[in-house]
Amino acid sequence: MRGSESLVRCDNCGRTVPRNKAVMDERTIRYGIDMNNRDTRFMTTRKVYYCISCAKHKGIFQRKAEQAARHAARNNA
Repeated sequence: MRGSESLVRCDNCGRTVPRNKAVMDERTIRYGIDMNNRDTRFMTTRKVYYCISCAKHKGIFQRKAEQAARHAARNNA
């Protein structure tokens, strides 16, 4: 159906936002048995959605810009 985008919930404040306006961030979660030796047994990535105001407050836009600059520098070198 034209014009209707699926809705997602902001993981920070709980606001309902259309998926095309939400900011998606990937979080890596590490599970381990022996945390003293930093032994990582399981690692999963999960998509986290934020509304615009929460993403701006958490500094996600700055982090994504820095990652894009590093990726561009790595590809040009």
